[in-house]
Amino acid sequence: MAVPDQKSNSDGKVWGFFKLPFRGNNANATSSSSSTSHNSHLQHHHNQSNMQVEGSNLQTSGSVSSVARSLLPTRRRLRLDPSNKLYFPYEPGKQVRSAIRIKNSSKSHVAFKFQTTAPKSCFMRPPGAILAPGESLIATVFKFVEHPENNEKPMEQKSKVKFKIMSLKVKGPMDYVPEMFDELKDQVAVEQILRVVFLDVERPSPALDKLKRQLAEAEAAVEARKKPPEEAGPRIIGEGLVIDEWKERRERYLARQQVEGVDSV
Repeated sequence: MAVPDQKSNSDGKVWGFFKLPFRGNNANATSSSSSTSHNSHLQHHHNQSNMQVEGSNLQTSGSVSSVARSLLPTRRRLRLDPSNKLYFPYEPGKQVRSAIRIKNSSKSHVAFKFQTTAPKSCFMRPPGAILAPGESLIATVFKFVEHPENNEKPMEQKSKVKFKIMSLKVKGPMDYVPEMFDELKDQVAVEQILRVVFLDVERPSPALDKLKRQLAEAEAAVEARKKPPEEAGPRIIGEGLVIDEWKERRERYLARQQVEGVDSV
């Protein structure tokens, strides 16, 4: 009876021996599947982190490009002469004039506008206008020169007054309205900030000679605009012929009335 028990035990041992590999395979399969899922999870997390880094890089590059664009100088629409100064003859207690040539150097119509830090003592003529491509004009700037303070030398007096010229691209020829700069302020560009420089009227200089030439040209342009437009020759001749014909008809009518009156008598 002991032998069957041993057989049963041996059978149990045999079955247990054969079951062990299967258990080991299941454990290995479970561990391999868990490691595979863990690796896939790590790979997914790595991909997500890469995508986040790439997105942050794109955002960073976009922000850097926008900042770079903001730091780049804006393209000038106007060409100024003088480029960054306004020369005034130094005459304390008087209203003096300066001049600046403004030319549209772009391929579209451009409106410009003057601004000053001292609107009570300075004004411009014209204060603004619309220029066609390639068109230019000379603007005149008026300023009252105050007497020097604290025993300053005349030519060492520094003026705190500044002038600013702004530009705005417009669709085409139109009437100039200052309010357009307020309505389209996002499209307004600051062309230049001009500082004041005084010139000694008793000392000849190239800047003073150039200022005199520009002022004379500006005055000639103003006088030309004041003159009425001359009428064309053919139109005048036509109106003259009409008037002459009307006079002849009136004279013939009066003569006929006189003859009829004599006949009736």
